[in-house]
Amino acid sequence: MVQFHIQPDSEIPSSTQLLNQIRYAIASRQFSPGHRLPSTRALATQTGLHRNTISKVYRHLEEDGLVESVAGSGIYVRAQTIRRNPALIPLLEQYPQADKIVQQSLDQLLQQGCSLNQARELFSAEIDWRLRSIAQVIVTVPEDDIGAGKLIVEELEQSLGIPVQLVSLEDLKNMEQIAGTVVTTRYFIGQTEEIAALKSVRIIPIDIYNYEQEIKLLKKLTKDSCIGVVSISSGLLRSAEVIIHSLRGSELLVLTAQIGDAYKLNAIVKSAQAIICDRPSFATLKSAVQAVREDIIRPPQLICCENFVGTKSIDLLKRELGLG
Repeated sequence: MVQFHIQPDSEIPSSTQLLNQIRYAIASRQFSPGHRLPSTRALATQTGLHRNTISKVYRHLEEDGLVESVAGSGIYVRAQTIRRNPALIPLLEQYPQADKIVQQSLDQLLQQGCSLNQARELFSAEIDWRLRSIAQVIVTVPEDDIGAGKLIVEELEQSLGIPVQLVSLEDLKNMEQIAGTVVTTRYFIGQTEEIAALKSVRIIPIDIYNYEQEIKLLKKLTKDSCIGVVSISSGLLRSAEVIIHSLRGSELLVLTAQIGDAYKLNAIVKSAQAIICDRPSFATLKSAVQAVREDIIRPPQLICCENFVGTKSIDLLKRELGLG
């Protein structure tokens, strides 16, 4: 317990002596933030000063912002807050944890031996990198499967809320400068890395949707059923054939068609018990079924896949681009 001593014969007023001693106790953390100061009665007994004098000292400390009075409880040492740039106050109110996150990140860098200037360079470089990354988002796939790129672009624009550019791998190679982020599926990551490495751009590979529900349907189809797959992506159709064959062997008849191939599409709607399609193909497929409805006994079940890009990949892109 801190003891306060008053020299009655000193030229310094008793109230000033007590004020300075309490200030020192606070400044030296003998009285830490949140500490309850002695009551005026207890301090009067210890120092011999009148309670009114002690009350004036406490009021002086409160005016200086060192302590605060809590009604019915007592006088407490205030937790001193670091004053921030007034321009940051709206941001700190909007993101109350931001200040703490920044301070913790900076402390960790300093503990590793970084100087403040080095830490600033690291933060600035990462922020600049992300700003450049979001300035231009490019989806790239081979020209012969540009449909897959269209699927990706449609979903990314809807999920990210920013413009996304589609560039074939062949055209990407000929671009003189790229200031942004290149996105592709893992099918084409090797080809993309070879091109992007020469242009010093960031590549983010995305995972495609796992088609779990559609696979469950395939497993339930009876032997000798006909399954149709319709897409704007030729690569997706090729992959679908391989997957279905690996699951069911020759038990199912698999028919595939790109949405622009009217002849194959017509054959599918007349033969298949179920047709799986991507979202861009659904309206055309539905119209094709309606057109032949009188010629078939039972219309096929239509299953529209709402996703092509995996949900986790969307979330990763949002974080990497600073969108969420």
